Amino acid sequence: MVQPISTRQDIVAARQSGVPVAIGWSAAGLGALAVLGAAALWFHYGTTVFFEMIAAGISACF
Repeated sequence: MVQPISTRQDIVAARQSGVPVAIGWSAAGLGALAVLGAAALWFHYGTTVFFEMIAAGISACF
């Protein structure tokens, strides 16, 4: 029979520590900043320049 890697007490302790909640809120905050940044670029530069900047960034990666 397969034994679990972590015990039930370890899982409960991790949930009560608040670390997963902090990671989730941090990820949500970074995602919101990315969306707000994209919207700010869109309104500042217009759609054509915005799409050209995105295409140039993607082509620079590859």
